[in-house]
Amino acid sequence: MKINRIMAAVLCSAMTLTMAGCSGKSTAASGAKAWTEPPTAQQVAEDMHLGLNLGNTMEAYEATDCEKITFEWIPEVGENTPSDYEQCWGAEITTQEIINGIKNSGFNTVRIPVFWGNMMKNDGNWDIDPDYIARVKEIVDYCQNANLYAVINIHHFDEFVIRRNTIEDCEQIFTHLWTQIAEYFKDYPMTVIFEGYNEYLGGNQFNSNGELKELPKVLGYRMTNKLNQAFVDAVRATGGNNAERVLIASGYWTNIDLTTSDSFVMPTDTVPDRLMVSVHYVDNSCYWSHSIGGKSWEDYIVDQCEKLKTAFTDKGIPVFLGETTAFYPSENFAADAATKDSSKCLEHVLDKLGEYGFVPVIWDTPDDFYSRTEYKLTRESDSKVIEKMNKKYYR
Repeated sequence: MKINRIMAAVLCSAMTLTMAGCSGKSTAASGAKAWTEPPTAQQVAEDMHLGLNLGNTMEAYEATDCEKITFEWIPEVGENTPSDYEQCWGAEITTQEIINGIKNSGFNTVRIPVFWGNMMKNDGNWDIDPDYIARVKEIVDYCQNANLYAVINIHHFDEFVIRRNTIEDCEQIFTHLWTQIAEYFKDYPMTVIFEGYNEYLGGNQFNSNGELKELPKVLGYRMTNKLNQAFVDAVRATGGNNAERVLIASGYWTNIDLTTSDSFVMPTDTVPDRLMVSVHYVDNSCYWSHSIGGKSWEDYIVDQCEKLKTAFTDKGIPVFLGETTAFYPSENFAADAATKDSSKCLEHVLDKLGEYGFVPVIWDTPDDFYSRTEYKLTRESDSKVIEKMNKKYYR
């Protein structure tokens, strides 16, 4: 059965990718390996190449006033169907053609952020809605058909849970959530990767006055380490391919400085060499301080990469850059920037991440970096960067 399904996926991928390529120039990535033995995290990292986020899609939800204590549960959208939530932040309904276009544009990995609270009953059981997880499965299947890695996580729903529950209750809730997700996908091949959370480990919690307050660092690290361990334990306990599937532990706020601290502890595992670590944006502070493109920006990127190398790469733990910048607006450049061209800055960042052997996954929202209606990158200059990086590092 597995051989037939894989063969069918390969044939479907070849046919649909050819069709997608008819609309324009194809720079399609080489494709995920069909692993015959469970791969190590390093083997997977080397094969994931460049990635793209399917942002503002399955993690979208009615978020009005979500940072207030009065936001007690997830509001329903429209007819309360998966498509209502998938589109509520402006996304197209995801199709095979959209995913094929991502592959044709030079990517080997799709990160699928998911808000698992959509359509969930407010009964204290934290049971994922069967129709919602079935829709996530359809998108994962699109990635399988296109011979792409699919990374799924808990995205934004981690914020909802963490803000309102003790660390111990969070541990139980996320164990239950990940047990359901892992059980559902346990027979999927090793090209499906689980990433524990998004950016909220160690995040703010409501106090007794209903105010969001930052945790002391000691509690933030305690939360981060415990919830990463809960994630790994829950997945491994489901068996099947999950017994050896590559998993991605999330950093403290996915912040590089916080995650490379000795206080951050990678989870223990029942199988060796199957864990990566996730952080975001090697130049985040420069982006918001309007210093992109200058010497300080270049130095900062190297400093952040060196910290990651020392803390993780040198210890055999691959680094997953779950989000990296797609576009640099003109107002974010430094006055002394050597270049104020967004695509050239993208190239500089991806080139540096390639040098260090990290897995870069560009953050993208509907029709921004990649057009989900034309099935190609929206700027030709960015397409040339992706093609250049693939030739340099991933061929």
